[in-house]
Amino acid sequence: MTNRIDRRALLRGAGLGAGGLALAAWMPAWAQSVSAGLAPDLPTVSGEEIALRIARQAMVIDGRRSRAIGINGTVPGPLIRLREGQNVRLRVENALDEDSSIHWHGLILPAQFDGVPGVSFPGIAPRSTFLYAFPIRQNGTYWYHSHSGGQEQLGLYGPLVIDPAGPDPVGYDREHVIVLSDHSRSSPEAILRNLKAMPGYYNYQRQTLAGLLAGRDQKGKDRADWGRMRMDPADISDVTGAAYTYLVNGHGPFDNWTALFRPGERVRLRIVNAAAMTGFNVRIPGLRLTVVQADGQHVVPVEVDEFQIGVAETYDVIVTPEEDKAFTLVGEAVDRSGMARATLAPRPGMTAAVPPLRPRPLATMKDMGMDMSSMGGMQGMSHGAMSGPRGVDPSVERNASAKLGAVASAMPGTDHSRMDHSAAGGAPGAGMDMAGMDMGAMKMRDFSYVPEVRKTPGVQTISPMPMDRTGEPGQGLEDVGHRVLVYKDLRARDRNPDVRAPSRSLDIHLTGNMERFMWAFDGVKMSDTMEPIPFVEGERVRVNLINDTMMAHPIHIHGHFFELVTGHGDHAPRKHTVIVQPGGKVTWDFTADAVGDWAFHCHLLYHMMAGMMRTVSVRPKGGAA
Repeated sequence: MTNRIDRRALLRGAGLGAGGLALAAWMPAWAQSVSAGLAPDLPTVSGEEIALRIARQAMVIDGRRSRAIGINGTVPGPLIRLREGQNVRLRVENALDEDSSIHWHGLILPAQFDGVPGVSFPGIAPRSTFLYAFPIRQNGTYWYHSHSGGQEQLGLYGPLVIDPAGPDPVGYDREHVIVLSDHSRSSPEAILRNLKAMPGYYNYQRQTLAGLLAGRDQKGKDRADWGRMRMDPADISDVTGAAYTYLVNGHGPFDNWTALFRPGERVRLRIVNAAAMTGFNVRIPGLRLTVVQADGQHVVPVEVDEFQIGVAETYDVIVTPEEDKAFTLVGEAVDRSGMARATLAPRPGMTAAVPPLRPRPLATMKDMGMDMSSMGGMQGMSHGAMSGPRGVDPSVERNASAKLGAVASAMPGTDHSRMDHSAAGGAPGAGMDMAGMDMGAMKMRDFSYVPEVRKTPGVQTISPMPMDRTGEPGQGLEDVGHRVLVYKDLRARDRNPDVRAPSRSLDIHLTGNMERFMWAFDGVKMSDTMEPIPFVEGERVRVNLINDTMMAHPIHIHGHFFELVTGHGDHAPRKHTVIVQPGGKVTWDFTADAVGDWAFHCHLLYHMMAGMMRTVSVRPKGGAA
């Protein structure tokens, strides 16, 4: 059953739901659909000794009962509220008949308590208890979730808020925690099996003749070119509203979860994307959003109308509703196959108009890493840092130039003798005129200029011209008519803790075969290698993530933060998760300051399960390898 929302039906459902608000006091906390935002409306645990119990349960979404795995009887799990500087002991009981785990997403802690089975600890055996104990060294909005099998998909996740030790630099009158997620009545095993058998199994938005005639789909040469390449431009998400209901704090769009406010208040919304496979485009029609935190880290406030939040990212925003009326919070799935929906209102029972789903986006040549139109030549094409940072080994830049030369050589019909090599230290291809080039002639699987990528059946394409897309809002948001947050808008409020130049540069390719549902880093699946990606304690490294696939990937590193290289110098935004857009690249600087083995992976659950995961090993300085 699809999750397409009929506007009138949704409002009818919201009205019916409002009639039951008087019964809220008689409902368990997890089932209540109204948050006052002044006291812990979500089930909350805090203190230095916390008990959590993982168990199977049922949950009711939009009136339908579904199987789930929860924590302390709730989905999402209880809000864990801590304070910077405290020590915490979290005693986690696994009441399941299978192994389980909890990973504390974004927290800086000892590796043995990070919670990834097979990487940092063995996991929590059935009918046993594991004690996590660590100091709280940070503040902000985070979350926690299972790292075992598909349990995250079934509901084993929850929000985590750490209050600062001193005054909070963000002033607000009221706050609400907003946990976005996706839930399916199908088991994780069934979903993965369907994707393996037919990667487009859940794509109900493919191009059709009716779409062509109505002007919604590609036409002419574009349609013919994509057909010849056997590529589907509507393949934006692997699992869609055909399988998912999109939730706010465990409530479906018809449940109408409501957050209260008084007109004129500064309301802080702590927004967590705890979905398994869904990125969301978040907006509140009629209200501007002031972004004050990203991934728990304070940023210089930036005012926008909408932002895209990848799986595992968090954003804190301030809204100041002045009118005595309701507003709709929209979490629209990036492929537009459904939405999570909630209401901000002065009183329970109020609703606001729910905007219809916008037309679904279609991938472009840029999403293949083959866009020329916005490039004044081939700047931005390098897989490494073109004008490398101080201290980077010159061989890094020589390698980048060699790759550029190989790409240029793979473009028949180009007059290489007329190229301007002055940019990027004389790298071949910089400044060249791309007008009239036959895009179909470019080699999409040329491994000669990417020696770090293993040539396997799991590598369907190599992006010929990946470019920095951190100044773009994300697929489908280019022409929405209002301001959308981009990564380049983010600027750290405080100076970065480490401002050294990197001593080396590392390219990591995000690879896949979308026809076989195979995903990996550098063509190597987690199950095919025991070799970790090595770092030495204290070293500073520039990491270039190159997306050779046609899907966006939210990439997360455990135990560390990194600084996005977006032109803000020593105030670069610090994050633990970043979306790498299709055919694009993201560069970040990273200090390997936490000794141990750490997971590094795509946070799309089934991409990680299919192989897009590796171990990062930080070895002690001067110690044995």
